[in-house]
Amino acid sequence: MLAIRGLHSHYGRSHIIQGINLDAGPGEVIGIFGRNGVGKTTLLKTIAGWVKPSEGVITLGELGLGGLTPDRICHSGVGFVPEDRRIFPGLTVEENLSLGLLQVKGRPAREQRRAVEAIYDRFPRLGARRHQLGTTLSGGEQQMLAMARVMVGEPRLVLIDEPSEGLAPMIVAEVFAIVRELRDRGAIVLLVEQNVHEALSVSDRFHVVERGRIVFSGEAENADDRARLMQLIAV
Repeated sequence: MLAIRGLHSHYGRSHIIQGINLDAGPGEVIGIFGRNGVGKTTLLKTIAGWVKPSEGVITLGELGLGGLTPDRICHSGVGFVPEDRRIFPGLTVEENLSLGLLQVKGRPAREQRRAVEAIYDRFPRLGARRHQLGTTLSGGEQQMLAMARVMVGEPRLVLIDEPSEGLAPMIVAEVFAIVRELRDRGAIVLLVEQNVHEALSVSDRFHVVERGRIVFSGEAENADDRARLMQLIAV
């Protein structure tokens, strides 16, 4: 289980996350919705350790994540796909994937190789480009690589920020198929996404964030909850 209690975080004097409580279980996708600038990305970055929480508790299973460094959180089974993807442009596809293997300490070389080959089976396009530099990939291919790099580490918790932004519809469909696959593997997924309809199609539950607080929570399949969601995020 992921459990967040009384979470606060700041950028300097700006109080961005203001007392968020959240729970999620294995095999569950939680959509995080809200207008721009309300703290959705900061929430993910705080869980991942990129922003240090100023107050509150974050636990994954028995482990407290709050205040740990990003690398320790990563090794604890947390994968983060940021909005800008963070592909290393001067490394090949395979070298980028090898960084994802670092999430699991002590994995034998043979198992590492099997994990990478399984990724190539799942993403044939990446397999065909395994020796190409990250900078030569299209935007959609870079997004696939960012998600594949997380998947190869078999995380328990996956944080995904705006995965469909700027992508063609065919690639968007593939991105959300990957989210479903992560869910089916038993991972917990927190999904921040502006494409609300697509995000709801893969989510079990959702939360609406305003000014750093959760103001509404609902079930993705509940028509009344979905209608309320659309009212809250309408511009």
